[in-house]
Amino acid sequence: MATERFTKDHEWIRVDGGIGTVGITHHAQTQLGDIVFVEVPESGRKTKQGEAVAVVESVKAASDVFSPVSGEVIEANADLAGQPALVNEDAEGKAWFFKLRISDPAELDKLMDRAAYEAFVKESH
Repeated sequence: MATERFTKDHEWIRVDGGIGTVGITHHAQTQLGDIVFVEVPESGRKTKQGEAVAVVESVKAASDVFSPVSGEVIEANADLAGQPALVNEDAEGKAWFFKLRISDPAELDKLMDRAAYEAFVKESH
């Protein structure tokens, strides 16, 4: 079964067998409004936990998307370039940004589970 974790910057990561799928949360896309552009990282890019690896732009603002854990990008979601609005429709599903091979699984322990993330979102409003 996949493990799901969240960051304070509103990214999610779903981990299955050492591979993490990353995107922004439903809460993040709600705050951003209509998404008009998404830039995803290239395959082969190595990243550290907390590093900006993608960009999401809405009619209101542009935001960096940070890597929840360290690893190597193995796939980017090419669909987002042509259909950035997918993020508004299915932020925690079809609109994932990239997949990475996790280099330090212990970093996942620093992230929140869904219950902790939902509490964090409530506290910050």
